[in-house]
Amino acid sequence: VLLLVYVGYLGLGAGVLQALERPAEVQAAQRLLQQHWELLANHTCLQGPALQQLIQGIIQAYKSGITLQGNTTSLGRWDFSGSFFFSISAITTIGYGNLSPSTAAGRIFCILFALFGIPLNLVLLNEIGQLMLLGVQHCAHRLEEVFHWQKKASLLIKTCALVTGLLLFLLLPPLLFSDKEGWSYEEGFYYSFITLSTIGFGDYVIGMNPDRTYPGWYKNVISLWILFGMAWLALVIKFCISFLE
Repeated sequence: VLLLVYVGYLGLGAGVLQALERPAEVQAAQRLLQQHWELLANHTCLQGPALQQLIQGIIQAYKSGITLQGNTTSLGRWDFSGSFFFSISAITTIGYGNLSPSTAAGRIFCILFALFGIPLNLVLLNEIGQLMLLGVQHCAHRLEEVFHWQKKASLLIKTCALVTGLLLFLLLPPLLFSDKEGWSYEEGFYYSFITLSTIGFGDYVIGMNPDRTYPGWYKNVISLWILFGMAWLALVIKFCISFLE
């Protein structure tokens, strides 16, 4: 029965997503094809295969973190802050997919780094989650002693912890992303949940817009936000698992 519910839930998700996203995909494909033929028609000196090769080169370069800016190229995804953020996304298993090692040595190192880093990250997240849980339980115990509440204190503190976590990790960060990335609040909220849940689609990633200048503290603060936010969301998901079971 559980397996049927699981498969049914996946089928429901697939059906809804197909209905919502398929028309936009078809329109985007038609628009791209139209722009391609208009470019060839308006610039007869261009050859189809050569243009296709250039497009493929641009796509490959973008995946490596290189973008064209006029007559120059922009670098910076593999500087120390960018590499540090990639390391965070690797051992937290977020894996945005917008950036990946392109050398054989880099890929081998990434495998070894993740092999030991993922267990280390899980241990750290578990410790942070336990500290958060102990803090909530301690506050509830203090309220019980001071006000002689029993079940009310525990419910009140858990509700406060949930609301505080929502504010710190899901509701307030999109305001920062709107300021630094130029995203809408909905896009920032979507990025926050997709990141902290380790889904990591990679359609939105911070610090990757070559047209924007980011402060030095930005990626470091976001790395801490990811670490503590994942620990908080793991507690929420753990509660949901207990409820479902």
